[in-house]
Amino acid sequence: MKIFLAKDAGYCFGVRDAVNLAYDTAKRHGDVYMLGDIVHNENVVADLNKAGARVVKSLDEVPDGKPILFRAHGTLVETWDDAKSKDMNIVDATCPLVKEIHDEVLKLSKEGRKIIIIGDHGHDEVVGIASQVNDAIVVSNEKEAMKLRKMKRAGVVSQSTQTIENVQKIINIIMTKVYDLNFVNTICFPTKRNQDQIKDLAKECDVMIVIGSFTSANSKRLTMLAEEINKKSYQVTDADDINIEWFAGAKTVGLSAGASTPDNIINNVLDKIKTISKNHEEMIYG
Repeated sequence: MKIFLAKDAGYCFGVRDAVNLAYDTAKRHGDVYMLGDIVHNENVVADLNKAGARVVKSLDEVPDGKPILFRAHGTLVETWDDAKSKDMNIVDATCPLVKEIHDEVLKLSKEGRKIIIIGDHGHDEVVGIASQVNDAIVVSNEKEAMKLRKMKRAGVVSQSTQTIENVQKIINIIMTKVYDLNFVNTICFPTKRNQDQIKDLAKECDVMIVIGSFTSANSKRLTMLAEEINKKSYQVTDADDINIEWFAGAKTVGLSAGASTPDNIINNVLDKIKTISKNHEEMIYG
């Protein structure tokens, strides 16, 4: 059995930097506090908690003098302002590519455009993007796009981990609603690269495995893309979720992982798959 591991499976640079910054800060200060999970992966959150990175619901729960880490997804403008007014020790782990989306939104708003964000309602990143301006509109699917009222000027950005297919469908509808439209494609490069790799793998392999938490939007999107091409595609959170029956008769297996999946979990899944066949060959794909 040949096992193809996507070259860029797992942590993107923004997540890796944020997680490393949380570990380093906890080591220096004894504890570090975060408003919510640093990434959407329960294993990573549990390991960080053991290292001293604590999750809190509000700034008021952070002990005096202890650092507050703002996560990779981005943080509400109001929360930033509140932390600064309290002279808190802020550690900024916001992904640079998410910061670029914030900048694009502000530029579009200064042009007098209504801001439309293509993304998941309530997702941490989307909430942070929307907070950059007043009354931003979030559109998650074609049905919601169809309900938009006609408007003269609008600027559109997307959540960084959206699929290009979903964004294109929604943009095609928004174009019929807006007279003067400026669309900035803010799907991040790591997302596009991983999605392209998984599409190719799903075509070439008998079985496709996506590793990632079911709380992770980008992991679920990778799984969805794989399933559209290959019906024998499965999402797992770790090696314990692997079902040996999935691989019956398989000669090729593709393996990828969401941007919030750490290396150790990927390696554990890979090792588990290797035990299924005595004759296996591992190759990096991409």
